[in-house]
Amino acid sequence: MNAIVVRAFGAPGVMALETLPDPSPSPTQVVVRTRAIGVNPVDVYIRAGSYPRKPPLPYIPGNDASGVVEAIGSQVTGLRVGARVYVAGVADGSGAYAERVVCESSQVYPLPERLSFAQGAAIGGPFATAYRALFMKGLARAGDTVLVHGASGGVGTAAVQLARFRGLRVIGTAGTDKGLALVAEQGAHLALDHTQADYMQQVMTFTSGRGVDVVIEMLANVNLDRDLDVLALRGRVVVVGNRGRIDIDPRKIMGKDGAILGMVMPNTSDDERREIHAALGAGFDSGALTPVVGLELPLADAARAHAAIMEPGAFGKIVLVL
Repeated sequence: MNAIVVRAFGAPGVMALETLPDPSPSPTQVVVRTRAIGVNPVDVYIRAGSYPRKPPLPYIPGNDASGVVEAIGSQVTGLRVGARVYVAGVADGSGAYAERVVCESSQVYPLPERLSFAQGAAIGGPFATAYRALFMKGLARAGDTVLVHGASGGVGTAAVQLARFRGLRVIGTAGTDKGLALVAEQGAHLALDHTQADYMQQVMTFTSGRGVDVVIEMLANVNLDRDLDVLALRGRVVVVGNRGRIDIDPRKIMGKDGAILGMVMPNTSDDERREIHAALGAGFDSGALTPVVGLELPLADAARAHAAIMEPGAFGKIVLVL
């Protein structure tokens, strides 16, 4: 099979397309013939060597994919060869940037017929991250107001859709006219241009001075101190993304009995995963949730995808297709 292999941490060019033996499943595993692969910022950080958790070299990047079940282990139940599935996680030693990916059976979920394979590759990381940030860390409830930074990206569009699905008032930010239109299309009650100096003041105007109950923060090194200014009493900031250090004034959080919460998906428990994907499945089946794909590239262009995902002006999910 063809796969992207990383033999040294570094710039995007360290990723090379190589031919590897086709994998076989263990008794508890599934082999999925991939049709599309999700590209996430964490893939970039790992490849660059800047992520705290590094795989042993060489490795195949990626954790999200969609495709068709090609082979199942002798102990696997509830899955059949030929089934359309999405992948949220891979087995040790495997990776999603490949024509075939090996997963534990618990990492494979049905892909509804109404969703394309490209959309299926946009589920595992973005929607699971958004769900965990909103409801498991941020404790968002119907009637709450949520501010989603970077709401035009993969996680951002998922967060807007999930928040609307669960009855929240949603404020989303983006940095381009195209992104703002997308945020509005996903259901945000208010779309704000985060390149404008006064956009956080508009948050307070929209909430009649009360502030927001939950902030989903994609770039904490830029926004975190300002987030504390717009929190409501007992509000929560959930840090999903960060690219550096920032100074904050702790009195802002003290005076509101607020909380700053961090999360990374590798810390998700098995029970949380079951809840997340059961909830997502219900949303996809009902038609309330639909992944947004902004850019499709061939597997050989993985380096270009890594460069694109770090550029400003996010618009949906970047997907590699086969």
